[in-house]
Amino acid sequence: MNLVFLGPPGAGKGTMAVRVAEHFSIPHISTGDIFRANIKGETELGKKVKAILDAGNLVPDELTIDLVRDRLTKPDAQNGYILDGFPRTIPQADALAGFSTVTKALNFVLVDEEVVKRLSGRRVHPGSGRTYHVLFSPPKVADTDDVTGEPLVIRPDDQEDAIRNRLEVYRKQTEPLIEYYQSKNLLVDIDSSPAPDAVFKTVLNALS
Repeated sequence: MNLVFLGPPGAGKGTMAVRVAEHFSIPHISTGDIFRANIKGETELGKKVKAILDAGNLVPDELTIDLVRDRLTKPDAQNGYILDGFPRTIPQADALAGFSTVTKALNFVLVDEEVVKRLSGRRVHPGSGRTYHVLFSPPKVADTDDVTGEPLVIRPDDQEDAIRNRLEVYRKQTEPLIEYYQSKNLLVDIDSSPAPDAVFKTVLNALS
């Protein structure tokens, strides 16, 4: 079962990918993780990626494709995989089709207002990285870390303007991909608004 997960930031793709990967015993592969693993392992590809990222540039399509192609040859990916964060563009999707057959593309759907609510409610304790959410897992005392009593902060990319900007970028990049997989009858829309257990059930139904 070879799956591609699509969806805006905050739609819970990562959470679902972990659960689905566990359920089917297939790896959850995120391009960010691949980059980090190759940089840490100091592979040839990793050295190239590090140089590009250190210069503040985006990793080009060809290099991302090479990394994913290499990752999918590993033993744990032989019975299937979940790709999260790849493909991001039509050329990447075409390249993927050249070396692997996608079974389904799951598109996690969540309205912008809900995305903003989910992401802008996040609060972080800078010292430890502990995270809270004003609605879903609030601290005992508002804006205060449960353990140290120190103030919590809002990350810059969790500010509403930044979130709306990320949504805009996502839409420009990914809408064509949604149409791409739709045209191949591989796309399944998943409503991401319910609680995680209900979303997980929907995903399993879609994959059965």
